[in-house]
Amino acid sequence: MSAYTACHLDEIAAEKWPYWAPIRHHFDVRSFGINAWRGTDGDEVIKRHTEEESGQEELYIVLSGRATFTVGGDDIEAPAGTLIYIRDPQAERVGFAKQDGTVVLSLGATAGTAYEPSGWDTSFLEGS
Repeated sequence: MSAYTACHLDEIAAEKWPYWAPIRHHFDVRSFGINAWRGTDGDEVIKRHTEEESGQEELYIVLSGRATFTVGGDDIEAPAGTLIYIRDPQAERVGFAKQDGTVVLSLGATAGTAYEPSGWDTSFLEGS
């Protein structure tokens, strides 16, 4: 058994899911949630939501392209290299690609508790 697994982001279900890279599911990550979201200009790369039910904090990292986020009513311009950390699970958030080739990495977990995958990604993948 190897101590690591490696792949390129485009190898993670890119053909079947051009807008979503189910990273947590691909690697069977069990300690935090992680996905990547791909989009072209105008696409909603981070769906409008809160984490009120899960209690998770989230970190978004714009890997390429450019996006605009709205978090708790505040607009944030986010070119590649921008990190947005959302501590408050009740804060509504949404992100839109503002350039073709935009990729946003999202990470989440609940502070002070062991991570439990919610299973939404597995049920979504298995249901298709």
